[in-house]
Amino acid sequence: MSALARYFSAMGKSVSGYDKTPTKLTDELIAEGIDIHFVDDISHIKSEIKNPKSEILIVYTPAIPSDHSEFNYFQENNYTIKKRSEVLGMITESTYTIAVAGTHGKTTTSSLIAHILKVADLDPSAFLGGITQNYNTNLLLSENLKIRNSKSAIRNLVVVEADEYDRSFLTLHPEIAVITSVDADHLDIYGDRKYMEESYSLFASQVRSKLILKKSIVDNINPINGCITYSVDDKTADYYAQNIEIKNAEYHFEVHTPKGVFKNMTLGLPGLHNVENSIASIVVACLMNVSEDNVRKALKTFQGVKRRFDYQLKTDKLVFIDDYAHHPEELKACINSAKEMYPTKKITGIFQPHLFTRTRDFADDFAKSLDLLDECILMEIYPARELPIEGVNSKMLLDKMKLKNKSICQKNDLLEKVSHLQLDVLLTLGAGDIDTIVEPLKNKLMKLN
Repeated sequence: MSALARYFSAMGKSVSGYDKTPTKLTDELIAEGIDIHFVDDISHIKSEIKNPKSEILIVYTPAIPSDHSEFNYFQENNYTIKKRSEVLGMITESTYTIAVAGTHGKTTTSSLIAHILKVADLDPSAFLGGITQNYNTNLLLSENLKIRNSKSAIRNLVVVEADEYDRSFLTLHPEIAVITSVDADHLDIYGDRKYMEESYSLFASQVRSKLILKKSIVDNINPINGCITYSVDDKTADYYAQNIEIKNAEYHFEVHTPKGVFKNMTLGLPGLHNVENSIASIVVACLMNVSEDNVRKALKTFQGVKRRFDYQLKTDKLVFIDDYAHHPEELKACINSAKEMYPTKKITGIFQPHLFTRTRDFADDFAKSLDLLDECILMEIYPARELPIEGVNSKMLLDKMKLKNKSICQKNDLLEKVSHLQLDVLLTLGAGDIDTIVEPLKNKLMKLN
């Protein structure tokens, strides 16, 4: 949503809106001249929107609850209302679009693709789901460099993160698309995994030119017109990694491609899952005729995405990492990455579950992932758009966990609790408002250490 707000602001439009919680990101948007309020009350809607003299477009995310008074005001007064995904589809309709979809990995992969294209001077625009460390934004705007497609039309180059929630990605018809994973998620929308996979297959059928799939999910998608495959270790894939080593907290590896081996690749992001994400990005780079040298340079200089294994503190005494992980597979990847990087250190995690339905649907898997920690602190569930479900709470998760060193803590008590812990590596994990405690926690830990 914030990337779209920035886009329309850059186009010279007057932009205003509502968010549930003030954050560092909303502070930045306000500083950029975008008017934001945090109380759901129609009196906060700007007068020029209530009494419009020009066309008004209302853009919303499905995270807005159905009883939101401002949202209902716009519906009742017949404003033009579009989902975020619809607007993104409209913006990219006439562009040369590279889209990245998947349950996990899409933010890092789309951000890395955009960075590679930037390094190669292809000057893309990009609508991303996270704040890139390299550019400190989730919106990149091109300098109007355009490319010629096979039909001789001139089109802008755009990289987008394609969101599967609410089948949002079906508004996109990309030239090139990557699908990184299809683990079950958003079952409150899809009902079951089969229907979710059918939606991914439909998205795959909308790709105009090249479909890129992680090798292990080909059978889940069953692409009609074929695909290019990638993997971190499966040598039957079209692109795969080999000779992987960790040196000085960096991954060093080679990438086997249909045109030869890319040697001396270095990636500073932790976790084999990110090596795999980088391979997906290299497939796109090859399709866009980016040189091996530019790929190597881009991987080496890519700093990652905020809230994706995002180092807050990194000293000999203490490492503090913040991560957006909110699905069992994402938790597993993040925790295993920390254990891989710091094999002799105690790993403590603070996890805020996101959504009652997701917690209910994957409770056993959440427990197994959290059991990988040496110590776990659970916060209460962040509801977002949902109402509570009887019996679904953090205690339910806690009871399913086999880990002995586990507890539940209220958000207001976290700083005090953490200050009394023996910490080596601390992870904050979740997609709710846990990010609002990261800075205070960092400041507290700096004083203590």
